[in-house]
Amino acid sequence: MQVLVPDNSIGQALKVLQKKMQREGIFREMKLRGHYEKPSERRVREKAEAAPQARSQREGAAADRALG
Repeated sequence: MQVLVPDNSIGQALKVLQKKMQREGIFREMKLRGHYEKPSERRVREKAEAAPQARSQREGAAADRALG
């Protein structure tokens, strides 16, 4: 990852770096890797994270069928 530092503005460059890291999910990944996560716990977490997306897709498909 690369961040340009215009006019020796370290504060501005730090903000840009943090925004890029946030956008790419690096902070979230560091938090998850902070401790060991058993494979069974990982599957449960991933399934829970995917549930809202699957629900919205099902509701969207049901609305499309109702409009028919």
